[in-house]
Amino acid sequence: MLKLWRRIRRIGRIAEPAPEQPVADPAAVAAGLGGSIQIRHVDAGSCNACEIEVAAAFGAVYDAERYGARHVASPRHADALMVTGPVTRNMVVPLRRTYEAVPAPKLVVAVGDCARNCGVFAKAYGVAGAVGDFVPVDVEVAGCPPRPEAIVDAVRKLTGR
Repeated sequence: MLKLWRRIRRIGRIAEPAPEQPVADPAAVAAGLGGSIQIRHVDAGSCNACEIEVAAAFGAVYDAERYGARHVASPRHADALMVTGPVTRNMVVPLRRTYEAVPAPKLVVAVGDCARNCGVFAKAYGVAGAVGDFVPVDVEVAGCPPRPEAIVDAVRKLTGR
């Protein structure tokens, strides 16, 4: 144990360099969010793979909160919606109501291929369409499911941090 401690002390701290600051999305700049954003997550009918990756992105390893993003429980407290999954027939009205409940200025992030273009559920009987068919989408995150790094990158585009 002492040998390991001496080695750590001799080498010093080793860490990956911080990623470059992304170019802020014009929608976020226009919204004037001031570098932080409150996000309400909406599952519009996904298989829950994207939810696992969103949880990982906001967990201890990737820590999206350090870039100024935070999950909130109510759309009335949110600046943005993070929508996962294709919009099912039963979620069309709740998604629109949730979008309308978010105060202006508001942003929408479509997370995953299903939210972007219905993915593997494109011709399913219960699917009404992609998120962009029902609410305006500002940022899309590709992947099935998207990696937590991609979700954090989308959050950084929104906050400009």
